Amino acid sequence: MLTRLTIKNFRAFRELEANDLGAINLFTGLNNAGKTSLLEGVFLLSGGGRPDLAVNPNVVRGFGGSEGLGAPVGLWKELFFNLDVDQRIEIAATHRSLGELTLKVEAGLPGPVATITPANGTEVGHSPNAAAAATNVSEERALSLSFQKGADDPQQGYIRLSGSGFEVTRPSAGAPFASTIRSSRGGNAQEDAVLLGRLRRQKRSEILLEALRVVEPRLQSVEDSTATEVPMIWGDVGLPELVPLPVMGEGMARLARIVLGVSAAKSGVLLIDEIENGLHHSVLANVWRVLEKAALQFGTQVFATTHSLECVHAAYEALSERNTFRLHRLEADGERNRCITYGRDALDGAVAHGLEVR
Repeated sequence: MLTRLTIKNFRAFRELEANDLGAINLFTGLNNAGKTSLLEGVFLLSGGGRPDLAVNPNVVRGFGGSEGLGAPVGLWKELFFNLDVDQRIEIAATHRSLGELTLKVEAGLPGPVATITPANGTEVGHSPNAAAAATNVSEERALSLSFQKGADDPQQGYIRLSGSGFEVTRPSAGAPFASTIRSSRGGNAQEDAVLLGRLRRQKRSEILLEALRVVEPRLQSVEDSTATEVPMIWGDVGLPELVPLPVMGEGMARLARIVLGVSAAKSGVLLIDEIENGLHHSVLANVWRVLEKAALQFGTQVFATTHSLECVHAAYEALSERNTFRLHRLEADGERNRCITYGRDALDGAVAHGLEVR
């Protein structure tokens, strides 16, 4: 579990520090305060230097392509604070079992990457800029990542856009911890069915069933089925036939994706943008309860964002007595970023007096 997070020169953040992270974290703040950026930063860190995550649709907003990659020239410029690619992005965290984790992201190719031989026959090492010039790849088309765990040697990776598409060099070590990100809209019904199939094989599908009954009490069972030739989740609500989960409403599909995301990120981190989307305020407290129960079963840490005061109050109602819950408010004032974490007493007072915590 992550207990501390710092982000520098990434998107809206010149520098942000978030301390006292818990098992369940809810982030609030005005538009452009950086709530989604924080989720994206944790997602990048979880890859351990995997450069393809820099063009993953969950990080690159508004773009997508085959195999999850898609980008115009200069795509990753938007990852840098004030679009300044001369500044290095740094995302660091303290992990309860893994120790200190650090990811550094820079525009350009890693160096030295090659050698050139001038006319006099003397070999000269390439700098990143020289390498880019020699290969006709501008700095805007290349990105290098360096990941380090504690005192271990850094793991290097890079990605660049060439005439034939993306060229990727991945670090040799695997990801330090699992992560799953759930965006504010959309989803993948086939992926959800696969995750449910995995739960059913583990005889743990009751976790999803219990959660979905919060929204639809008539639900008797859930199944992953290929009845329509495309895998999806179906539910039994007492009708003559099973009903596809999306037909039951956006809230059912949304909650299923969240709970299945908990299982997919076992012992890792689940990142949920605008968690309240599609869910009626009357069920939000119970949603938080089943989410916490699932997260504790799978050892999954939750980072969620919201604009909804009703969602904050529901989380407070469901989890304020628990040591698992933390409410954080992000604030931005020019180039100054702050993360205000509400302690139990402060949160009690804010809710009791109707203070603004969003």
